[in-house]
Amino acid sequence: MTQHKFITVIAAVCACFVASSLNAATIPAGTTLTVSTASSVSSQDPVGRTFAAQLDQDVAVKGTVLLKAGTKAFGKIKSSRANARKSEPLTLELTSISVNGRDVAVKTNSFQPGTPPRTARQARHGHTAGTLVVSPGTKLQFQLAQAATF
Repeated sequence: MTQHKFITVIAAVCACFVASSLNAATIPAGTTLTVSTASSVSSQDPVGRTFAAQLDQDVAVKGTVLLKAGTKAFGKIKSSRANARKSEPLTLELTSISVNGRDVAVKTNSFQPGTPPRTARQARHGHTAGTLVVSPGTKLQFQLAQAATF
């Protein structure tokens, strides 16, 4: 009797796993994700600060829409001018997309949303000048560096 219950439980677990796998969809590496920022980002913000965005366009693979426009996305600042000793251009990356109430991690390329002005001296030493602000509603494009399964 106990063995029969054990086999029934294992069969149910396997059936659930197969069912969830059938609903999973993979977006290949290299796919472009266009987002609109939902919060502002500044080149003076610290590295690691997160920002909110939403997909600006549907994401389709082989004609099937896998992610709808308006889907929430989140990113972080990879580099900025916040550290005066290591002044770098503002660089952003997407880190997750919210699908069915859960955040799915994604790995994208880095994106530099414009270049603040440089002085000649700063250009020689690789430093940037001025403050760059990305306003809410700004469209940014990222490419998936790795395939993402949703």
